[in-house]
Amino acid sequence: MSTVLILPIAPAASEFNYPKILDHPWDHSPITVYIDNKSVPPHYSPTYYAQVQKALNYWAEGGNGKLDYTPVFKIVDSEKADIRIRWAENLQTDESVPAGAAGDTIPFIVNGRFIRVDITLGVGYSQWGEWVSYSDTAMLAITKHELGHALGLDHSNDKQDIMYPTNEQINNTNPILSRYGSLLLFAVYAVLAIVVFLSVNYILGRVTK
Repeated sequence: MSTVLILPIAPAASEFNYPKILDHPWDHSPITVYIDNKSVPPHYSPTYYAQVQKALNYWAEGGNGKLDYTPVFKIVDSEKADIRIRWAENLQTDESVPAGAAGDTIPFIVNGRFIRVDITLGVGYSQWGEWVSYSDTAMLAITKHELGHALGLDHSNDKQDIMYPTNEQINNTNPILSRYGSLLLFAVYAVLAIVVFLSVNYILGRVTK
């Protein structure tokens, strides 16, 4: 009788990574949050305040499932809060933030804990000389992402995760791009086709002369 040795099959390593800045960044609860709705830029919308509240609820209810703790928030009217959220007209020109970023989060760390986090949220961007304000849906996605950093999460490589480092979610919820994006792309292809057609006709005309 032969003996068959059955070895356990090791589970395949996940292709996705969800790194953290800190596992437990806050040493107290609740985490106080100040949302500046007084010193706001010209294109700020009062509806953005509600999107921040929704983003806080998102993380308080479990978020993307990658936190090792359940955050409890308390919105306060004090700039001495743990998390301070303010707004900028254009992050690139006002805050020198890299192109493409819609929000910026700066944690202040002492002895392995956050003592304060400053979040700056852009309210839109300039495109082809025209101002494009972020929709409420886009602002919600931006705020969820930045609050994820304020809770200790770093960027993940999962495109479906709110912590993926791209503004793809924002673009997908931008009313201008979602409404006219395909039309603009069609217009570009049409112009290219016309240019190619005219160029070929020009070349053929010169050859036949």
